[in-house]
Amino acid sequence: MAKQELISSRQNVKVKNWRKLHTAKGRKQQEQYLIEGTHLVQEALQHKQTVLEVMVTPDYLASAEWQMIESLMPRSVSPILIAPDVAQTISATETNQGILAVLSLPEKTTTWAPSGKKYLLLDKVQDPGNLGTMIRTADAAGFDGVVMGNGTVDLYNDKVLRATQGSVWHLEIVTTDLAHAYQALREANITIYATALHQEAIAYQAVPDRDKVAIVMGNEGQGVAAEWIEQADHAIYIPMFGQAESLNVAIAAGLLMFQFAK
Repeated sequence: MAKQELISSRQNVKVKNWRKLHTAKGRKQQEQYLIEGTHLVQEALQHKQTVLEVMVTPDYLASAEWQMIESLMPRSVSPILIAPDVAQTISATETNQGILAVLSLPEKTTTWAPSGKKYLLLDKVQDPGNLGTMIRTADAAGFDGVVMGNGTVDLYNDKVLRATQGSVWHLEIVTTDLAHAYQALREANITIYATALHQEAIAYQAVPDRDKVAIVMGNEGQGVAAEWIEQADHAIYIPMFGQAESLNVAIAAGLLMFQFAK
């Protein structure tokens, strides 16, 4: 590998552009997003994501982890050497691992039709950690995809990506209006279960259909909007046995998805 010039200035144009990828506006303008850490970069390369740039510190370039990453990198991508303080400037974590990468944002789709049997639908979920955890759990439970309704936090937020631990590239993830998603699910004969707390809801253990299902989870404070509960095939709830009024949405989604796990 040819010797690389070290980027040591935080005012470097590339550094400024990388930092902009921490905002939704910056990601949209550049049509790119940023990931960091050995595991995420490895996952991206192994799952054939479009990796545009890989930035590493001198210490990381001398590590065994780099040898593994280098073996996965396409020939068209060469590492960009950055100073440790530049890496920290670009990083969204308190202690970065010395490796970051820029990926191309996938093209947005205007239509969606389910190709599998089990989906998680999200109505205005706002917390990045919750979204990332639910995607990771959907992957673990063998779900085919996650449908993010309008108003849900940006999938390419750095906290979301870290929380997915690479599962973001393991299953189908789309952003679309829930009205369109409901229609597409009905056309595929997939039963829609919306989480709710009203009297007509049934306990999740008693659901009649477990083969082709879509579970709708809602906003952390407001839950699933009334219109999506009304339009679902069934409303379901998780019985509480202690004094807590509710569960964290990611925990609740995990319980429900594993109830329907393959």
